[in-house]
Amino acid sequence: ETVEQAAVREVAEETGIDSAVVAALGSIDYWFVAEDRRVHKTVHHFLLRAVGGQLSEADHEVVEVAWVALADLPARLAYADERRLVQRATTMLADSA
Repeated sequence: ETVEQAAVREVAEETGIDSAVVAALGSIDYWFVAEDRRVHKTVHHFLLRAVGGQLSEADHEVVEVAWVALADLPARLAYADERRLVQRATTMLADSA
């Protein structure tokens, strides 16, 4: 499974939305502690286009799903690197319009 395929699958599993990759936005690396050991994680982010499905909270890992206006998204994000990815997506969308 490629990272693009994994992104499409994860979005479908966690939100109920079927999607297609539009562009890569970048990756975020971070460390966290789980079960008394340090874990390194890399998350690959993509700009996706919804192509079907229905928004749902069926996944046990999901607390809330919602459609959010792109302009409102940065205020909902906790980390600066995530906000930079949103800015990159905003620029890509503006350039393609």
